[in-house]
Amino acid sequence: MTMSESLFIRFFDEPGPAELEVLGGKCASLVALTSAGMPVPPGFAVTTDAYTAFVESSGVADDIHRLLASIDADDVASIDAASAQIRDEILGRPIPEPIREEFSAAYARLQSRFSAEAPVAVRSSATAEDLPDASFAGQQDTYLWLQGLDEVAEHVRRCWASLYTSRAIVYRLRNGIPNEGLSMAVAVQKMVDAKVAGVAMTVDPSNGDRSTIVIDAAWGLGELVVSGQVTPDNLHVDKVMLTITAEQLGDKHIELVPDSAARGIAEREVEAERRGVRCLTDGEIAAIAAIAKRAEKHFGTPQDIEWAIDRTLPDGENLLLLQSRPETVWSAKQADAAPTTSGFGIQSITQSLLTQIGR
Repeated sequence: MTMSESLFIRFFDEPGPAELEVLGGKCASLVALTSAGMPVPPGFAVTTDAYTAFVESSGVADDIHRLLASIDADDVASIDAASAQIRDEILGRPIPEPIREEFSAAYARLQSRFSAEAPVAVRSSATAEDLPDASFAGQQDTYLWLQGLDEVAEHVRRCWASLYTSRAIVYRLRNGIPNEGLSMAVAVQKMVDAKVAGVAMTVDPSNGDRSTIVIDAAWGLGELVVSGQVTPDNLHVDKVMLTITAEQLGDKHIELVPDSAARGIAEREVEAERRGVRCLTDGEIAAIAAIAKRAEKHFGTPQDIEWAIDRTLPDGENLLLLQSRPETVWSAKQADAAPTTSGFGIQSITQSLLTQIGR
């Protein structure tokens, strides 16, 4: 069976539509961005068909429906109990052999593109995430700097299980998102060795100004920015001229970096001299703003992107796009609020995102 005939795998650079129901929000975005010629690290999706085949063949699907049928968002104990049982079953039931075979072949194909085995990121991609009217940011799991077929396969299974963490169940209950038809794809993608990373939004989240791009940036991998564990540099950029109109430097006191001894990543303190300086050059800021504009033009709506600058790639080729999703921070505000373009809102993208998802 060729990859184009695969039932359970879709490489990002394969031709064809980016179907949400097959790829989930994150993988659909990565396929669309790759098709548009954006600089996306290579990888593949384990499609929702794999998840569905697993839960149905293993009997987990029936238990999921039974356990979730009668709980409510205010019954913390029952949600925790249902969550634990569902996740234990997902992590413990055998994976059907056809899924295992296709996954093994896809992982070998991805690694054949590199001169040595490359670490990968494994990221959840639920069918209900990254939608214009709902953000699942932080609701499912991401695993970084994984190596080896068995380790990567196990973390794909953990991503499936993260569809039923207590916080994800509560989020769906409180936002009226049904569990029926819910599914999960998983992205397996070459890891970026980021010297700087962060997020950018093609609308100012503090006031809705669409003439401004707002960038949050910090040293190392971007997960600390997304989770709000560091105070990033906050930069406002004119969307037409791609010039900085305002900036506020963050403390950036810790960073996530590769740890070869541990075969993973490590958190380390950032030395004082780097904390006090901006982590991006003017040229890098302009490049990030430009790629954010490209994403907005491609999708036809304001975007919230994740980006990274890879320390192993040459200048001019080292800016990579990791994700693009519809902006939901400003659109979630009152529809009749009048946007203004005056003033410099000190609220960063990260702070706005964390407020929205209740962290």
